[in-house]
Amino acid sequence: MRPLPEFVDEAEIYVEGGTGGNGAVSFRREKYVPRGGPDGGDGGRGGDVVLVVDPSLTTLADLRYRRHYRAGRGGHGEGGNRQGRRGDDCYVRVPPGTVVRDRDTGAVLADLADPGQRVVVARGGRGGRGNARFATPQRQAPRFAERGEPGERRWLKLELRLLADVGLVGWPNAGKSSLLARISAARPKVAAYPFTTLAPNLGVVHRGPGRSFVVADIPGLIEGAHQGVGLGHEFLRHIQRTRVLIYVVDAAATEGRDPRQDLATLRDELHAYEPALLERPGVVAANKVDLPTAAEHLSRLEEAARRWGLEMLPVSAATGEGIDRLLDRVEALLARAPAPQPLPAEARKVYRAGPDPRRIEVRREPDGAWTLHGPLLDRWVAMTDFANEEAVRWLLRRMERLGAEEALRAAGARNGDTVRLGPMELLLGDERGATEPDDADGGDAPAGARGGPEAPRHGR
Repeated sequence: MRPLPEFVDEAEIYVEGGTGGNGAVSFRREKYVPRGGPDGGDGGRGGDVVLVVDPSLTTLADLRYRRHYRAGRGGHGEGGNRQGRRGDDCYVRVPPGTVVRDRDTGAVLADLADPGQRVVVARGGRGGRGNARFATPQRQAPRFAERGEPGERRWLKLELRLLADVGLVGWPNAGKSSLLARISAARPKVAAYPFTTLAPNLGVVHRGPGRSFVVADIPGLIEGAHQGVGLGHEFLRHIQRTRVLIYVVDAAATEGRDPRQDLATLRDELHAYEPALLERPGVVAANKVDLPTAAEHLSRLEEAARRWGLEMLPVSAATGEGIDRLLDRVEALLARAPAPQPLPAEARKVYRAGPDPRRIEVRREPDGAWTLHGPLLDRWVAMTDFANEEAVRWLLRRMERLGAEEALRAAGARNGDTVRLGPMELLLGDERGATEPDDADGGDAPAGARGGPEAPRHGR
C-alpha cells in the first residue's frame, strides 16, 4: 500500500443528515376514559452534519481515511403525545482555511478560516407526525402516522488554502526554501535540484514584540503552471489568501535563464491563474547575489521590476545579505495591505424566488409505467407508510389536491396505465373506478385518485 502524503490539501467526502424518527400510532387507554382518542407523538428530527474548524489541524489527510459521515437518526414518537429525541449531530473537524464546495454544482458553501467556526452541510430530516396530528372532526381515530423524512445528502469537495500573510513565488531552485529557512524557524528540505519542495511550507517570521507574520513557500512555478505543468499549479490556491507576494528570482542565472524572463513568466502564470493576484502588493527578491554572475543582471532586473511597479531588493539566502532590508519592506507593505476577503458563500437566509415546490414532473419509464416527481411530492412519498392502507389513501387525496391527476392526463396517461409511487404501483382509473381505456366514454375523466386504483400492487 502506498503511504499517504504528509500534506493533503484536497478531499472529497459524502455527508448525510440523519433521518427523522417515525410518528407513533397510539390511542389513549385509561380507566374511566372510554375512547380517549389518538395520542401518538411526533418523531424527533434527525441530526445534522457539521464542519468545525480545528486550529490544531494543518492538513486534510484525516479525511482520506474516512470519507462517509452520517448523523444520527431521530427517535420515534411514542404514546401519550411523547415526541422522539433529536438525532445526534456528526461533527467533522477541518483545518483553518478550508473552502467547502458542492462537488456536483461547484457552489461554494463556506469558507472556514476562523478557529471554532462551523457550518451545517447536511441537515437532518424532520420527524414524522404522529396520528394525534391527523385527528379531525370527520376522522376522529386516525390509524396512521408519517415516517421520518430522510436527511440531506451530498458529496462535498474540500480545498485547503493555507492562511499566510506573505507568499513566496518563484521558479524551481530559485532559493525560496533557503530564504524561508533564513527568515524563520522553518526547516524545509533544501537541495541543489529543481522541485525539492513537493508541498507548501509555512514559517513564522518574528521581528520583535507584537511584530510577526506568516510566510508560505509553495513548489516552484514554471511556464504553463496554470495549465498543470510542473507542481506549482497544485498549490497556487495557497497564495490566494496572502496579502503580499515576494517574487524570488535567481539573479545569478545559475540555471541558464534570464532573470528578467523568469519574473515575466511568474507574473504571466499568476495572471492566467487569477488576475487579482497581480494587484497584490509585492517585492522582487533578487536572490543569490553572493555569486559573481549576479552583478551583471541586477540593473536590468531592477529596470524590469520597476516597469511593473515593484521594488527590487538584492538578497542572499545563503549569507543573509539584504535580508533585514527585505523584511522591513515586507512589513511596510503588510501595514498597508487590506485583509483577505473570504470567498462568497451561499447565504441560507437570503430568500430568492425559485421553482415552485408544488410543481409536478411526469416521466414515462422504459417499461411504460408513469412516475411523478416534485419537491413536495417526493417528500410525501418518502414519509408515507405504504404498508398502511389508510396512509396510502391519505397520500392519494393529497396528490389529488396537488393536481397529480391533471398532470398525468396532460402528459398522455390513460385509464389502465400503471402509475408508480415509491414501492407501490397503481392503475389509473376514472371516477367510477373503471380502468378500461376511455375511448368513447367522454374523454378526460377524473383519475383513480378519487375513484381509487383498481388494483394497488406493492413492489415491482
